[in-house]
Amino acid sequence: MPLDNLFGIAGSALNAQSARMNATASNLANAATVAGSEKDAFRAKRVSFKTIIDQQAGKAEQGNQGGVQVGGISDDPKSISRISAPGNPLADKDGYVYLSNVNEMTEMVEMMAASRSYQNNVEVVNTARQLMLRTLDIIKS
Repeated sequence: MPLDNLFGIAGSALNAQSARMNATASNLANAATVAGSEKDAFRAKRVSFKTIIDQQAGKAEQGNQGGVQVGGISDDPKSISRISAPGNPLADKDGYVYLSNVNEMTEMVEMMAASRSYQNNVEVVNTARQLMLRTLDIIKS
């Protein structure tokens, strides 16, 4: 596999995990928000990925360029809960406010997983870089 493919694949993974971490940070920032209706309540965002495979026509000896990209960002389908807060200015006519469906523990696990994936891809780039430098040193000798 050519090294530019390796850097491209790892770079695409870094971008995808960065989007995942940003969505998780947004979810955590909005975890304690309330709304006046279920429709207006904040829903946790989930990032989905899709693979990238570039078939190089007529260049089978070079292999495939792969990677990952963000396939979309969707709302978490988990239900919204409501609590009675008749004094809250956002309360509906029955005195209820609606909470976000963000679970802080789930978000922390998601953040740790995204962070570890990001770190792994940084290591791939660093290892490839070190191998290139060692190869250059061997050629110089």
